[in-house]
Amino acid sequence: MNLFAARLTGKMLSTEAFEKTVFEMKERVARWRQIEKSPQLAEYLELKKKVESTDFQERKNELAKRKYKDTDEGRKMNALQRLSSSMRMKGYKYALKNENFQAFLKYRDSDAFQNKEDNSVTAAEKRMYNMIYRSAFYKNYQKVLNSPELKQLTELEKETATEDFQKRNAFWADKKRWQHSEEYKIEQRFNELANSEDIKFYYAQRQEKIDWAELFRPSFDDDMSSSKNWKPGYGYSNPAMKDGHSRTSERQAYNGGKNTFFVEGRMDLETREESKKAVAWDEKKGFVEHVFDFTSDVMNTKEAFAQESGMFMAKVRTQGVGHHFFGLSTGKQGNPMVALYHFNGVKHQLGLVNGDYSQMVDLTGVLRSMYHVYTFRWTKSELIWYVNDMEVLRIPNRLPKEAMFYLAQSWLPIAEKGGAGKLKVQWARAYKTVE
Repeated sequence: MNLFAARLTGKMLSTEAFEKTVFEMKERVARWRQIEKSPQLAEYLELKKKVESTDFQERKNELAKRKYKDTDEGRKMNALQRLSSSMRMKGYKYALKNENFQAFLKYRDSDAFQNKEDNSVTAAEKRMYNMIYRSAFYKNYQKVLNSPELKQLTELEKETATEDFQKRNAFWADKKRWQHSEEYKIEQRFNELANSEDIKFYYAQRQEKIDWAELFRPSFDDDMSSSKNWKPGYGYSNPAMKDGHSRTSERQAYNGGKNTFFVEGRMDLETREESKKAVAWDEKKGFVEHVFDFTSDVMNTKEAFAQESGMFMAKVRTQGVGHHFFGLSTGKQGNPMVALYHFNGVKHQLGLVNGDYSQMVDLTGVLRSMYHVYTFRWTKSELIWYVNDMEVLRIPNRLPKEAMFYLAQSWLPIAEKGGAGKLKVQWARAYKTVE
């Protein structure tokens, strides 16, 4: 797998660009999740349901587009105006206010009106009353008095004078009634929320990307600011095994964490030239005392972190001489070792060693001076490795059966020339899969 060519052709992001993408995705998911649980989104969804409902839209259409003359209030006010402004009704209303006419009605209904000899009124008044009695004015009064129009007008005047009707009429007569309605306030608040940065952000995210990112929840995050998560040794589960031993086929003694430094936000495992006597495993003799001319370290996170399945990521590079490994272990001999990163002194590799089964892929075009992010996904059915964002290996069905922890080590085979070297790990993370 030629990573140099992949970078040139754009098939693989640079480490810086990939880290930025990962960070931004992490930030987006965190923000998306925060908004998802916010009162603001809950209010928006409630208002959205209301505003988009058929009842609301019909009500909005009624308030915004309905003409005043087509409302019940408008029709009644129009009828009131029409009836009140008719000549017949005006004459009738005038008659009710005219003193002479009211005096005539009083005289008409008295005994004196029928008794021509009665002298309770003057001759002039009698002539006036007789003139009114024969007038079209009086005939109009009589026609209107018991007419359906007067009954309707009276009812309209009574109804339209009520406080309730006047409020309703003022509302419907208002050309800006929609802007003054409660529904308008609801829609305005809905639009305000819809145009807010959080809601726009929430809906701008591609759901499939959020769903994918949400498959993984952080379970371990080490920025290498201290040694709190790391202990010297292989993390053997068998107490009879001498943890942290070297082999007589190697040139270095492991130094119990003394060659591991947490500086400048990274963990450095340093291989250096110095003599040290230590316990070593000999294929023929078993554990023996052995003098080494180099020291290095093997470190693990067994006490702080171990996990079965999920996603594991680390940003790693090396320099100098030697073999370097960063990956996962079960702490048992003969059980799986997962190499997120392995430099065998000549080339970079990653892959799986599981008992008698081994599958590794060579990586070319990897500059040892450059960090890359190495990712290992452990699913229900397969194992997948990535360098930055590019998949480089996929193995089905060869799944580990136990939780694994991070393991970092550097060593020098006795058949190779010795020298100083470093394994540099800037950060290591792990994510649990959300089922």
